[in-house]
Amino acid sequence: MININENFLKLQAGYLFPEIGRRVSAFAKANPDADIIKLGIGDVTEPLAPAVIEAMHDAVDEMSRIETFHGYDDSGRGYDFLIDAIIKNDYAPRGVKIEPSEVFISDGSKCDTGNFQEIFGIDNVVGVADPVYPVYVDTNVMAGRTGSADDKGRYGKIVYMPCTAQNDFVPELPTKDVDLIYLCFPNNPTGAVANKAQLAKWVEYAKEHKSIILFDAAYEAFISDPELPHSIYEIDGAKEVAVEFRSFSKTAGFTGVRCAFTIVPKKLKAYKADGSACEVNPIWARRHCTKFNGVSYITQKGAAAVYSPAGKKQIRQTIELYMSNAALICRGLSDLGYDVYGGVNAPYVWLKTPAGFGSWNFFDRVLEKAHVVGTPGAGFGAAGEGYLRLSAFNKTEKVKEAVKRFEQV
Repeated sequence: MININENFLKLQAGYLFPEIGRRVSAFAKANPDADIIKLGIGDVTEPLAPAVIEAMHDAVDEMSRIETFHGYDDSGRGYDFLIDAIIKNDYAPRGVKIEPSEVFISDGSKCDTGNFQEIFGIDNVVGVADPVYPVYVDTNVMAGRTGSADDKGRYGKIVYMPCTAQNDFVPELPTKDVDLIYLCFPNNPTGAVANKAQLAKWVEYAKEHKSIILFDAAYEAFISDPELPHSIYEIDGAKEVAVEFRSFSKTAGFTGVRCAFTIVPKKLKAYKADGSACEVNPIWARRHCTKFNGVSYITQKGAAAVYSPAGKKQIRQTIELYMSNAALICRGLSDLGYDVYGGVNAPYVWLKTPAGFGSWNFFDRVLEKAHVVGTPGAGFGAAGEGYLRLSAFNKTEKVKEAVKRFEQV
């Protein structure tokens, strides 16, 4: 008799974004003339940069000739030309020394943040911010590290660290010992960004408790404040306790192309049952190369073009467009009397729902009255109840129209 992994049965009824899609589809079917503006799921709307397209076209041509054809990436970690560009452009200018063998190219940060927990024992205690990107929690549920969910959607054995307006949506250090810590800055969904002093506290905590931080920096390119860190490795000692995830999805519009990378420092250690230390890097390398055959050569050539002079300029223009959208949302909704957070160093705006409205109630009302789609904060965790996330990823004229429609809500 074949047995099912019953941990999957602990998961909540539906993943957040498919449920949003279901409700929007039902509304669209019932209201076929409605012009729906989507500020919900954080998908990009602008096309790939010309420099990226040119590089990918050249790579396609290379694949048509036997002398320049590429099959498997022999290392499984990614091509040197992309790894070198990442180190040179993302880390060296910030004084961070990264070795090529510490970089792993993948098809998405969602995959990497979800998969990384596999190399740790199921008895580890997991700590997450609340609200939280659902993948961090759900993959640990699937692995068997949690109990069942309570009536607020919180799973037993997970340590939830509330992020509220009172703490500027940056979690406080836990009062319980936590082994595996998920941090995301700039934050999805709240748009908050941690400063160096705040991150330093987490690094010290991880050192003291022999914990590991999984640091999701997928939105670092949206930071405009020069005082804010783009990488956790800007903090002294972080390479001893942290893994960092980066993505080209939102930075360069690769949501439909798929490319990302993860940094696993050689100094990072985990521990065996007897208390002895072992390096995490070679263990992740074995997992990565066993279960993944690499990102396509064409895609990696496109990703490398992100770092070309033309690519940098073109991508910066797109990021500035999205951030001007975020400013429009913040200013417009503030003028209408809403309490709004984020949207300054991140492409997400965290909107407090009016009194008497829960997250899903307000989602439905905004969809019905304004024909605008947001993301209910409750879908990100119990502390997200009473909020709606709005994304800046859309055409500026659509964003202006969406903000105007909120007058009808």
